[in-house]
Amino acid sequence: MARQKFWWVATVVGSILLAGAAQARLTPAEMRAVATVDAEHERSIGLLKTVVDQNSGTMNLEGVAKVGAMVRAELEPLGFAVTWKPMPQTQRAGHLIARHPGKPGAKRLLLIGHLDTVFEQDSPFQRFEREGESATGPGAGDDKGGIVVMLSALRAMKAAGLLDAADIEIVLTGDEEDAGDPVAIARGDLIAAGKRADVALDFEGLSVVEGRDMGSIARRSSNGWVLTTSGKTGHSSLIFSDAYGDGAINEMARILAAFRKDLPEPNLTFNTGVVAGGAMAALDSDGVRASATGKGNIIPATAVARGDFRTLSEDQTMRVRAKMERIVAAHAPGTNATIRFESGYPAMPPTAGNRALLDRLNLVNRDMGLPEMAALDPLKRGAGDIAFVAGDVDGLIGLGTASSGDHAPGETVDLASIRRQAKRAAILMARLSREPKDR
Repeated sequence: MARQKFWWVATVVGSILLAGAAQARLTPAEMRAVATVDAEHERSIGLLKTVVDQNSGTMNLEGVAKVGAMVRAELEPLGFAVTWKPMPQTQRAGHLIARHPGKPGAKRLLLIGHLDTVFEQDSPFQRFEREGESATGPGAGDDKGGIVVMLSALRAMKAAGLLDAADIEIVLTGDEEDAGDPVAIARGDLIAAGKRADVALDFEGLSVVEGRDMGSIARRSSNGWVLTTSGKTGHSSLIFSDAYGDGAINEMARILAAFRKDLPEPNLTFNTGVVAGGAMAALDSDGVRASATGKGNIIPATAVARGDFRTLSEDQTMRVRAKMERIVAAHAPGTNATIRFESGYPAMPPTAGNRALLDRLNLVNRDMGLPEMAALDPLKRGAGDIAFVAGDVDGLIGLGTASSGDHAPGETVDLASIRRQAKRAAILMARLSREPKDR
């Protein structure tokens, strides 16, 4: 027992000494930034409560704008010029865009997040509730927790004298959870910012796998599709005859079965979310509800289905689309079918530049005495705004909080993750800001 106790004490002391040695790798200014994050932890949690308690479901345009105003009040004292960009053209609230000029010739950093949540005003899940170092609340992790991490990191940089030279642009969209249409307008400001930037940092949630923080260097696309089939209607006793053929629902079943058999490939997922068929069938204007009428003794005249598919590159997107079109075109007897694609979020492939940024983040982890972050499997992450700039700038994802149950009542944020994520972000941004532009 004494030997076991000695071993435990030696291990703890060794860990403390190693942590101290790691901290010594930080510059004095970086250590001040770390200390500021710790000193302001409760302030950060208070800010998170304030923004979470303000509903900002995507379609609550006034609520999204109010959260934008709260963030503006945090950024302007740090020296940011803040603009609110209304988006009446897309029937969404708008975006917050902030600019900190920094030192000429330094790398320009683009920080990305979003103000809206999936929880609209009629959701019963509305309030922030804390229990120790965790809290529940709508958007507490996705993405209001990420915004708080961003602000905590920037305040720490300011307090440590690391912000003045930093060239930073921030784009917080107001419709990430349900992007407005047309996307070219809804994401025009973000795309333009990506073309100006040298590095993009996405402050959506940190992925944690088996207790280990993961780095994210890729996001898959999100593409929609609507499939409509038609057939000759008549008495059910005539189905499959030369005169009447297979009917619309059987044609729909053929196509969906062929999708399942022929489409699978690495990094692809696809899904049918809603389907209806009968003598009459239609989707509503939002594409989220379907209605149908029919009888068992009538050959169905029409069927409709809507779904999505997700890919890791634009090449894969185009290849999958072509496969789907070929399957749809191979009509069963007496039927017809058409497929229409809906552009959503593009893919962010795992490039060498993104991997190099993760290496930079892991240098920060080493110097802070934190474990190295391995690259997350992109199948474990959904689509996001950073993908709109991925073709123009290297980027990292997941600089926000660790959370669980996102997009569902009970969404829970790990409040302790605000500390380590804000420290990582502050040091990474400060170091990147000292580097000259690559181009």
